[in-house]
Amino acid sequence: MARLIMRLGSKSEVFYRDGQTWFCSTGLPSDLVVEVGETTFHLHKFPLLSRSLVIANRIKDSCCVDDENCVLQFHDLPGGAKTFLLVAKFCYGIRLELNAMNIVGLRCAAEYLQMSEDQGDGNLILQTESFLNEMFGHWTDTIKALEACEESLPYSEELQIVSRCIDSLAMKACADTSLFSWPVSESGTAQCPEGNHVLWNGICSTAKPQTSSEDWWYEDVSFLRLPLYKRLILAFDSSGMKPERIAGSVVHYAKTHLPLLCREPSFQSRNNAAPVSTASHLSDMDQRSLLEEIVALIPTQKGATPTNFLLRLLRTSMVLRARPPCQEKLERQIGAQLDQAALEDLLIPNIGYSMETLYDIDCIQRILDHFIRVDHESLNSSSSYIIDDEQLMGGSHPLTPMTTVATLVDGYLAEVAPDVNLKLPKFQSLAAVIPDYARPTNDGIYRAIDIYLKAHPWLIDSEREQICGLMNCQKLSLEAITHATQNERLPLRFIVQVLFFEQLRLRTSIAGWVFVSDNFENSQNSTGNNAASASIVHGGAVQDRCTGANDITERISELEKECLSMKEELEKLVKAKRGWNIFLKKFRFRSKPKSIDPKMAKPSSDSKKLKPCNSKTSAPKVSFANGSENFNKGESELQVLKEN
Repeated sequence: MARLIMRLGSKSEVFYRDGQTWFCSTGLPSDLVVEVGETTFHLHKFPLLSRSLVIANRIKDSCCVDDENCVLQFHDLPGGAKTFLLVAKFCYGIRLELNAMNIVGLRCAAEYLQMSEDQGDGNLILQTESFLNEMFGHWTDTIKALEACEESLPYSEELQIVSRCIDSLAMKACADTSLFSWPVSESGTAQCPEGNHVLWNGICSTAKPQTSSEDWWYEDVSFLRLPLYKRLILAFDSSGMKPERIAGSVVHYAKTHLPLLCREPSFQSRNNAAPVSTASHLSDMDQRSLLEEIVALIPTQKGATPTNFLLRLLRTSMVLRARPPCQEKLERQIGAQLDQAALEDLLIPNIGYSMETLYDIDCIQRILDHFIRVDHESLNSSSSYIIDDEQLMGGSHPLTPMTTVATLVDGYLAEVAPDVNLKLPKFQSLAAVIPDYARPTNDGIYRAIDIYLKAHPWLIDSEREQICGLMNCQKLSLEAITHATQNERLPLRFIVQVLFFEQLRLRTSIAGWVFVSDNFENSQNSTGNNAASASIVHGGAVQDRCTGANDITERISELEKECLSMKEELEKLVKAKRGWNIFLKKFRFRSKPKSIDPKMAKPSSDSKKLKPCNSKTSAPKVSFANGSENFNKGESELQVLKEN
């Protein structure tokens, strides 16, 4: 995209250069010599004094004779000889372009030379100020202008060009990019995708929002020098920018200007080639000053800055011999978020004067002390409750950071344990900081102690018992217990304790299994009966809903036939007494039909549907003493079934 420019003047070029001297080929002899630094300009009086009050006063004060050359010196002119050449072209009406790279110098030079509207309409102050106001709406041009302000200090500060650039950049960087459908272009106009319509206010009617990352400005501001970058970051913070975004910019800036940050943090990778940094030419003193300023810019909010970057910055501060307050701030900030660190980042080489140990154990001890202090403060501010190992291992409890750090410390101890120069008190001090409840399992600390005992075979029995006192043998896994019982480096008393607690745990487990087995057998019978009953009832209800209507219809038809048959038999018996014997023979062994309730009907095991009843199985049982009474009961049952 084209950069923002403003064209002034209409005449063709008349200036040419010979070494460090500039001439104006207008055909008239030069009557004014201007010296700016080591560069000399042979010019004419009238074009310059008609635009600049300072040049007019200088010519007047020099008492130059009309036919003599007048010499003026402007060694402190903002922008130097390069800017004065543009000023001279403006005075002569020569074509020139204003852009982000020369506008600051021109504006400061115009103010220095007092080229205001009192000296002529459309003078340089008005033209440059108009271009600046338009340029502040463009991110890239404003960044370039801010870089150019360093060459024109302190005039750019007095004219508030620096502050206006910073305010403009802060407003754009802190703006919510999700509110726009497309990013603002370098030319400052909104870009609408092809095929979409742009309304009068620049809003695209059909474009879909395009998300842009929050780090889009990191690279642009990383080229600023530290004083301006520091002011810009402070302005971003005052404008309400998130600490995470500020920290991201500081990280990017530090990696750009501190070459030591690109090196590997441990001894294992010291042979790896470090990437080339743009700031490799800086001396150690300059890098130390830069590092201390960068540390001061890091947001103090917990978790805003990545822990691995803070640890690398701490290691670099040790290499550069930064002042103690700088290192103390880094240690406190790392300690506040130690649970986010990685083991490889904690392996800081010891570059102190004593070089007692391979790694800087004292530094990690201070960091761990800061973490414990912060963790205790957070626990005191929260409500009290009981914690078990399952909650700690689950990761949903506030004490999870402590368990994470416990695992981290156990791993760190295992890494530093092979160092033969590591004294027992230091090892104990570092391991004892972690409370017992923070270790759901002691396999990690057991591994570290075993490595230490292997690397320090000269320890006496009392010292071995002392270091084994850091472990809780009740929290060892089966694999660790098996290894411990065969470990000759452990003291005998500790092995006996391990065996005792393992035997106690085994007895408890066996007793628990027996108790659970008995309860299971007792509950299985009752549970099985209840389940069978529930299954039958549920199955009967479902089957009845499906076949109830058909069964009732068939039953009604069968009962009608039975009643009709019984009525005919009774009529015959009334006419002939001898018919009683036949009646008794027919009804002596007949069964009484069961009353059918659709809700209580149960399916047969042989068939899911009820079979039609026949006269032998479904006829109502007639009492031996009174057959007519049973007939009446049959008729009443038939009536009830019909009503249902």
